[in-house]
Amino acid sequence: MIKKLIRVGTIGLLSTVLLSACGSSETGSTSSGASAKSEGSGTTFEQMKSSGKLTVGTEAAFEPFEFVKDGKIVGYGKDILDVVVEDLDVELEQLDLPWQGILPGLDAKKFDFVATSVSITPERAEKYDFTVPIADGTMAVLKRKGDSSIKVPDDIVGKVVGTQLGSGQLTALQAYNKELEESGGGVKEIKEYVGFPEAYQELATGRIDAVVNTKANLSGILKQSPATFEMVDTFGDPMWISWAVRKGDQDLLDYLNEQILELRDSGELAKMQEEWFGFTMDTPDSGYLPE
Repeated sequence: MIKKLIRVGTIGLLSTVLLSACGSSETGSTSSGASAKSEGSGTTFEQMKSSGKLTVGTEAAFEPFEFVKDGKIVGYGKDILDVVVEDLDVELEQLDLPWQGILPGLDAKKFDFVATSVSITPERAEKYDFTVPIADGTMAVLKRKGDSSIKVPDDIVGKVVGTQLGSGQLTALQAYNKELEESGGGVKEIKEYVGFPEAYQELATGRIDAVVNTKANLSGILKQSPATFEMVDTFGDPMWISWAVRKGDQDLLDYLNEQILELRDSGELAKMQEEWFGFTMDTPDSGYLPE
């Protein structure tokens, strides 16, 4: 039985706390301040069960994974989260935070784990443990509908391209741009935004030429605005989207993996994907880091 308590509309206050306590990068250090979750005794999973409360960090501006509708967090990731905690008999508190505060907040023990869309990278895997993937996170290019100057990803050479500040998408775009530069090209400018909604708005109004995000995420904006945008194609190595826990929280990681794999193997995950993305994705249970 889940007792749900979802906190939305707290971005301003919570982002100030997180960013001031932890810094705005993924390398923020752990804080022992009064606002952090108590160290207590036992593992995070044991503390969570004994306290009867589960707190997760989410960026609810990442449609169709997590977003706010009618004052509530909904989406693909939210549906998974509800199933994952169904048998725990805990009160669920889901914090809606800007992306820049998510991983630093995990470091600072502001919440038990990250239940939002995190692209798995080798650099992040050195600092955090990741669940088995919940979605394909391979990068793709979004353009304005009818823009014939961008037909394949390489056509972003000489263009202004937007993506999210401090994200895996930014890292992937920078790596791709380096390859383009080595071949004699390169983008005109990479513009970084606090959130993807702003980047999409800038693309729609012509202030930028393209946006780089995961194929899975772009499916959401395509469903919402099919007359405004088109997806070009994917680029780079296959990538995966997952949830993150602190290093050493093995029992929590094992529980989350068990629940996600059960959803995948039963076909329920595919049903959720069809509902939220309009297509299904094969996800691995091991070897999910980019080679």
